[in-house]
Amino acid sequence: MDKQTVVVLFGGRSSEHSISSATAGGVLGAIDRDRYAVIPVGITREGAFVLEDDDPAKFPLDAAHLPEVVDNGTRILWPEPGGDRTLRVVHPGGAVDGLGEIDVVLPILHGPHGEDGTIQGYFDTLEVPYAGGGVLDSALCMDKHFMKIALQAAGIPVAPWVTVRRAAWDGDPSSVREQAAGLGLPVFVKPARAGSSVGVSKVSAPEELDAALAVAFAEDDKVLIESGVTGREIEVAVLEAAEGVRASLPGEIVLTSRGFYDFEGKYLGGDGVDVVCPAELSDAEVSAVQEAGVRAFEAVDGRGLARVDMFLTPSGELVVNELNTMPGFTPISMFPKCWVASGLSYGDLITELVEAGLRR
Repeated sequence: MDKQTVVVLFGGRSSEHSISSATAGGVLGAIDRDRYAVIPVGITREGAFVLEDDDPAKFPLDAAHLPEVVDNGTRILWPEPGGDRTLRVVHPGGAVDGLGEIDVVLPILHGPHGEDGTIQGYFDTLEVPYAGGGVLDSALCMDKHFMKIALQAAGIPVAPWVTVRRAAWDGDPSSVREQAAGLGLPVFVKPARAGSSVGVSKVSAPEELDAALAVAFAEDDKVLIESGVTGREIEVAVLEAAEGVRASLPGEIVLTSRGFYDFEGKYLGGDGVDVVCPAELSDAEVSAVQEAGVRAFEAVDGRGLARVDMFLTPSGELVVNELNTMPGFTPISMFPKCWVASGLSYGDLITELVEAGLRR
């Protein structure tokens, strides 16, 4: 059987560049080499597409030295629509080599310029198949404000919130403080369009609000102030497979000493948080979480995959917090852990994603 060629695309211009690069290390090490030929392509922090080394060990998840894509002087030339799908590389001296025809791109990019519909629209324009979310669901879920509106329209409970733009905060901060006070305490302050808990703060007292907004506005000029929800933090992995959309066994984020599930806890194995999968839930609760996950995925016109995060309140209500259309794939990330607990290995999960992209 001829191997199909997969471009593994990683890095990117967002603040989550290193996490994407570390994810690439895992994917390059686990992808089925008997089934796929692999071309690693990195995006530097400045936005250059470069030919990377096919070496998983180059991109380890090491909290002390997070990996990154360094500009090595090469430049990738993507296929043009209407022609063949030959990928080419320009070397530093100007020589151009063909790397062969590609079948699909696997973008493992997080944050702006990777998870927000922009790279997806780029590949749609080039008529190059790609795995993962599409333009609409990626854009919706990258913007927490519009994601909440879409979920509300589908009748899915979300936490109360107010959206604040930088101009409103600069022009009338007292009004913003008044709106925030109406949500009670604690509240969470989040950039509207950043992922991996970057720029997120928990506010437990009114005097903490200004500093939290400054942190969030450093990432985005649109910020959400959201009511804290009391409940268990449950996450479920959703996958678009050949037989339809299905959900994994749910996992749970158990906070022991950390205030919330922040960047360090998610990716760097920080103390104070346990990632448990499967979660200790009744059969009825498992079914309800899986159904809520699929409903949320369909509400945003989901494609490929998503991790759906929600709270299970003491009264049994499920409140959806957010959807992540390119969740982390590091060894301690919830998305792969949930599928492994559900009987799908890390390598087979990658195969499912690639095959979904090939079916488009």
